[in-house]
Amino acid sequence: MNMKRRISGVWTVIFAIISVIWMFPILMVIMNSFKKKTAISISPFAPPTKETFAGLSNYAEALEKTDFLWSFVWSLFITVGSVLLMLVFTVMCAWWIVRANNVYAKFIYLLFLISMVVPFQMVMFPLSKMSDMAGLNTPWGLWLLYLGFSPGLPVFIFTGVVKSLPSAVEEAAMIDGASVPRIFFNVVLPLMRSSIVSVAILQTMWVWNDFLLPYVTLDLQQFKTIPIAVQVFKGSYGTTDWGAMMGCLVLTIIPILVFYMLCQKQIISGITAGAVKG
Repeated sequence: MNMKRRISGVWTVIFAIISVIWMFPILMVIMNSFKKKTAISISPFAPPTKETFAGLSNYAEALEKTDFLWSFVWSLFITVGSVLLMLVFTVMCAWWIVRANNVYAKFIYLLFLISMVVPFQMVMFPLSKMSDMAGLNTPWGLWLLYLGFSPGLPVFIFTGVVKSLPSAVEEAAMIDGASVPRIFFNVVLPLMRSSIVSVAILQTMWVWNDFLLPYVTLDLQQFKTIPIAVQVFKGSYGTTDWGAMMGCLVLTIIPILVFYMLCQKQIISGITAGAVKG
């Protein structure tokens, strides 16, 4: 028992150190957001002092220069719409793939798996051109682009979850006269709630922080997400307003961090639910 406790204590210390290392960049951003610009360049690792403390001036400048409120609205609009669309269609698709269980379903599932290994850079320029031609260079057009580009992981997780669900429950509902849509929405969806929340969290964090897809597809004269708006602090000849940028980054992190903290318990339960059967 003593040996086990010592080993457990060692692992606790190791993981505590790893946690501190992982948190260090975030703490650096928060700390430097309260420092003057010159102080950040001279001593980025030093905590703010009486001489270097900038108060909330960096945050005020970030709100003013980036038009943060509208950037926040567009980021929220794109994220909520894209994630809802992804969840609805990928859950339906995964359920059909598992319950159909034929050659066509297996082939489609294979295509979803292949899409997970295709890097965005391979389709970036054709996608940008096609989105302009199709009029999808808008926040609501991005819903369809995200739906088309990122269903691989959700379908992979949801198919594992559906395989773990007893088909007898669905058969009983069908015998009682329930239609297919009613079986799906009243029987299947409630059983998949934890995995749906899990995928929603992962996809929300990705879409909210995504820079490249909105940057190459959106009409930047009208619409800017928060990651794009942050670029306004990068000036010519490599100059950067680090103070205001740090303040803007903190404002960007807070909503998604709060969302993650509220829903983090669902992540492990959702992913492990999809790992019961493969």
